[in-house]
Amino acid sequence: MKNIKFHPEHAWITFNGHHGTIGISEYAQQQLGDIIYVDLPEIETEIKPGEPLCALESSKVATDVIAPVSGTVIEINGALEEEPQRINSSPYEAGWLVKIILKKPSELNELMDRTAYEEYISSR
Repeated sequence: MKNIKFHPEHAWITFNGHHGTIGISEYAQQQLGDIIYVDLPEIETEIKPGEPLCALESSKVATDVIAPVSGTVIEINGALEEEPQRINSSPYEAGWLVKIILKKPSELNELMDRTAYEEYISSR
């Protein structure tokens, strides 16, 4: 997957110009276990890096997904309301959470590329 960056709290973002798609990493979904509920934000919600983007509930725990960058939500993955397990089975494709318009594309420079993220999780 090209143009993917990772936040230390295990959210990923793919981007093309000012558009981005956000989800959680393979590592995060493995740690959470079977996801049974997703509370997505409303369209037009303003998000800020380091703040909660949405909430996930699994068979183990409830947790917030932390926004990797700032932006405005333009689309949510409504399929997750009926099938939250898509996040477990396909975290980088069918399990994406939201699509946004990036407010500050320069924030992407503060995130990890795939190699740095893999090193980060292997040191945990």
